[in-house]
Amino acid sequence: MWPFDLVDWVMLSIPIAYLFILVGSLYTFSSIYRKRKAYRAASLEPWFPPHLQRNIYLSLLHQEDPKAPDSILKAALLRRATEDISRIIQVRSQKQALQVLLQRGSVGDDLWQRFQRAEKEIEDELRDVVNEANAFAPNWGQAIFQTASELSQNAMLRDRVNEILSTTQSEREWWDNRRSEIQTGFMKELDEEKVKSPTEGSVTGSVAGSVAGSVRGTKTTSDDDAVLVEGGGPAEKTGKGKKKKGKN
Repeated sequence: MWPFDLVDWVMLSIPIAYLFILVGSLYTFSSIYRKRKAYRAASLEPWFPPHLQRNIYLSLLHQEDPKAPDSILKAALLRRATEDISRIIQVRSQKQALQVLLQRGSVGDDLWQRFQRAEKEIEDELRDVVNEANAFAPNWGQAIFQTASELSQNAMLRDRVNEILSTTQSEREWWDNRRSEIQTGFMKELDEEKVKSPTEGSVTGSVAGSVAGSVRGTKTTSDDDAVLVEGGGPAEKTGKGKKKKGKN
């Protein structure tokens, strides 16, 4: 006889079946959740626009008739690395601020998932560029990003200079307008002074004439007094004449 009868097998199969159902439901839920998460992540808008330099390099690399020379491929790969440098700078400068906003609840998880996906794509892109550079020349992968960084800095400097030069025309027009306004203001002030000058001239002339007249009168009186004092005055002259006549 069997050690277990039919009832025991049924009683034993119930918890086993429950475990199988539980494990199966958990596996199904997990797979569905992962698929939905992957679909949701794939449906999110990418953080960066399409990588044009990478597409150009891959197109030149797979070109068969005619085959692109190595010099053009190296130049295209260097341009691709330059674009990667600019994206790395953006990721590093935006990561800390995005983490602070995420902790405060100012942004949602979708934005953080987009950023994480972009960060992973950048890491894969850098690894791919290093491998491609080492395929062209040994140890070129260690120096390609240094050269790309210098090219990126030169491009940024050139853009800044072009931006400054583009504003010179507007600034020159502003300064010309400002200068014309200042000249107009000066001419207006000069015209106002010319209008006021006749009245002021007449008043000044009358005052000057009165002052000059008083000065001339004072000078004439002082001259006459001086003559009288030097000559002894009219009384002295008359007295002397009388004395002379008495002697005779």
